[in-house]
Amino acid sequence: MTHLSRRLFLQTVGGAAWATAGFGSYAFAFEPGLRLKVTPYEVTPPNWPSALKLRAVVLADIHACDPWMPAARVRSIAELSNALQPDIVFLLGDFSGGHTILTEAVMPDEWGEALSVLKAPLGVYAVLGNHDWLHGPLPNMPGDDAAGVRNALRAANIRVLENDAVRLTKDGQPFWLAGLGDQLAGPKDRPFGGGVDDLPGTLALITDSAPVIMLAHEPFVFRRMPARVDLTLCGHTHGGQVNLPHVQARYARAFSNLVYGHIIEQNRNLIISGGLGTSHVPVRFMRPPELVEVAISAAAPNGDS
Repeated sequence: MTHLSRRLFLQTVGGAAWATAGFGSYAFAFEPGLRLKVTPYEVTPPNWPSALKLRAVVLADIHACDPWMPAARVRSIAELSNALQPDIVFLLGDFSGGHTILTEAVMPDEWGEALSVLKAPLGVYAVLGNHDWLHGPLPNMPGDDAAGVRNALRAANIRVLENDAVRLTKDGQPFWLAGLGDQLAGPKDRPFGGGVDDLPGTLALITDSAPVIMLAHEPFVFRRMPARVDLTLCGHTHGGQVNLPHVQARYARAFSNLVYGHIIEQNRNLIISGGLGTSHVPVRFMRPPELVEVAISAAAPNGDS
């Protein structure tokens, strides 16, 4: 029932935002549509090899729609990603628009062309999100089991990982990149039908001891993620989308405290992006759209500064 709680929660927050003019003018227009920040993280997984240093940029929850996230804004975000000069770029799903409030569709070929400018030496990789599966470019448009989203990403030279893994190398050091199918999705005749993710099958594709990065749209899977995975990257929550203490407390309960930021549990690392777009209502407050920049390296030896 988590997706229902999330929908009801965001609709409640959205209603409050609309009712308060001063709050609404900022949260409804300025923060979601104009602000953009880069959030850096430095991660040192316990078993990460000392010779491998990796810089990644993460884009999550674009939710393309006009006027809140038009193709021109998607392109500008992609260009900022390039300016950060990452080794690799990850996209964490939910490319389709997430609401219909004063909104027009941005079609997959439009946002896909905007994302085609993304460049990185090790490539650009994506997983799909629940909105990509469950409806078309907007929630009131029929879905196609994410076929249009997949086609747009492939046309943009972005590799889609659905319960798949690829072995990559940087500076002679190998690592694995894995991506899960969406955990809430299902065929269009079976909405929220238990998900299409296959964590055991995905991990079975990893055939040596090189480190592993896992991409997954929703963070729910983290509690099942084995220590074999060095870093899990997720989106979906939008960091709560409205970052007020009472709101965040309710949201944390709904998501078992897997809401935002860098979370470490039992030496396992998770980063949850606050995302770029909005769902259910076009509102953000104190949780601006963000690009995530992740530097991954081994911890310094004891005594080193």
